[in-house]
Amino acid sequence: MGVLALKGRKRRRIILSVIAAAGLSVIWMETCCIPPASMKAVKDPRGGRPLGNRVAIIYSKHYQMNMAGLERMHSFDIRKYAKIYLKLNTDGLLRPQDVFVPRQVTREQILLVHNEAFLESLKDSRRIAEYLESPLVGKAPAALADAGILQAFRYATGGTILAARLALKYDIAINIGGGYHHAKPHAGEGFCVYADMPIAIRVLQKENLIHRALVVDLDVHQGNGTAVCFKGDDSVFAFSMHEGDIYSIPKETDDLDVELAAGADDATYLGLLEKHLPDAFGRSRPDIVFLQAGCDTLKGDPLARLAMTEKGIVARDAMVIGECMRRGIPVVMVLGGGYSKRTWRAQYASIRRTIGKYGLQGGGGRGPRRELTGKEKLYVK
Repeated sequence: MGVLALKGRKRRRIILSVIAAAGLSVIWMETCCIPPASMKAVKDPRGGRPLGNRVAIIYSKHYQMNMAGLERMHSFDIRKYAKIYLKLNTDGLLRPQDVFVPRQVTREQILLVHNEAFLESLKDSRRIAEYLESPLVGKAPAALADAGILQAFRYATGGTILAARLALKYDIAINIGGGYHHAKPHAGEGFCVYADMPIAIRVLQKENLIHRALVVDLDVHQGNGTAVCFKGDDSVFAFSMHEGDIYSIPKETDDLDVELAAGADDATYLGLLEKHLPDAFGRSRPDIVFLQAGCDTLKGDPLARLAMTEKGIVARDAMVIGECMRRGIPVVMVLGGGYSKRTWRAQYASIRRTIGKYGLQGGGGRGPRRELTGKEKLYVK
């Protein structure tokens, strides 16, 4: 008898058992089977080598979520991080040994921003499903959701903390992940679980490494979670440029909000950024800048209606990073959102430009160009 012929509770139990078994099988394969050499090289936490002694790249194999294929049903391409890392590698710009591989964020670090009730909610897969806007996740056992999803968020959040430390040392640090700007102290939201930028800022402040920080959030959606995390805190200045008529509604209040109308193109966007960026720096007087470089401002993104091009995205990020370098302020870049198939390519182009300008001043590359191996193609398929 097929599963579809069964009724009620028995049918649901069988479906959940299949999901759990498949998920545990995938996690076992990811843990025990030999991954591509390029991914195996970025599995265990370790130091790396800054490009040009100025640009640090942070990434971990553990950024990739795995829920028996359920993660593929979400509008966000969770494999974009691996695609960017591998493209940097195959184009000869980045060797695996150059990458700084982070540890997971610790519970103590999380509690610098989030509360105990929030951590308790993460033991319920239904609450995780709410935060991720993915109802099917709520059908899975909480342990599977933790191993397959939350662990990836913890590693990426650890990556943002590591990137902040490295930016202070080398000027520019790029976390190929992170940017979870909808997460609030009491809840996740909008496919964001841990508030990685606020956590990183609080870690640095607690260690007296910085006093003031500036968040430049250029994702198409307002960084409402970041605004809540720093409400009433004069030591952190939050600047958000976003489309005004889409999620989140109602908006929170940042220190500086610039709203864009649907259809805004490169010229409109870059003109407004050029106008307001000096004001953000002048008012914040930061010791460090966090650039949330979300790519859902691209024309054709299914969750927004701006009309930027890949060239515009590269110019946007270059403007912020260039302003930081001109002022002698370290900058952390995190990748944020983006839901079109072209997102990862635009973010790759931006990172490539940054490496080329600041990390490979002598020209050439860090290694030979090559094609993806068969295992690598399967890994990001």
